[in-house]
Amino acid sequence: MVPLRDNNPTSITPYVTYALVGANIFIFLYQITLSPQELQAFFNRAAVVPCQLSATCPVPVNQGIPEWLTLVTSQFLHGGLLHLGGNMLFLWVFGNNIEDRLGHIKFLIFYLSCGVLAALTQWYFSQNSTTPMLGASGAIAGVMGAYILRYPKAQVLTLIPIGFFITTFRIPAYFFLGFWFVQQAFYGLASLPARTNIGMEGGGVAYWAHAGGFVFGAILGPMLGLMRRD
Repeated sequence: MVPLRDNNPTSITPYVTYALVGANIFIFLYQITLSPQELQAFFNRAAVVPCQLSATCPVPVNQGIPEWLTLVTSQFLHGGLLHLGGNMLFLWVFGNNIEDRLGHIKFLIFYLSCGVLAALTQWYFSQNSTTPMLGASGAIAGVMGAYILRYPKAQVLTLIPIGFFITTFRIPAYFFLGFWFVQQAFYGLASLPARTNIGMEGGGVAYWAHAGGFVFGAILGPMLGLMRRD
């Protein structure tokens, strides 16, 4: 299921959402100028490498960026065009309304915090992995966790393939996002024996980062005023 838009108007211009989308696209454009060796070195520096965060890497890496800071920088890296496009679409659909409720500054704090906590959730299950973890999906999952609390009955225009045909349906947010969360949690449980990473095409999917980001978003959102009455 692919969300196209919701039926929630906003009362502000979501500058932070636009800026986050722009920053992710800009950094991806930089990535595609790099050779495969340069790109791998860039990921090793700016992405979260679990064994570096755990200080258990068999061979120390001269990273150049403090490992704790990669919990933030990794949120702006992507493993491919589809990875970037999917993440930015979800952020575009759901981010503006959460920014509308929290305000620009609180939304930015909320978004980055969800991304950090999502990455730490995934790290917990793969502490000795040498595979770089990267992607905005954990932070965006936090946005989705907040959205399902604040706008459970909002209608999400959704692209759904049925056999050889593709059609659209309007689906309540509680169903769309609830199904997405259950799916991530199920796959996370199923992938426990396997090494996973955040969003690298050709590798594993960070189901625990997704599920963790969703839960933390549902917790942090109300703490920052998500449910306040106007």
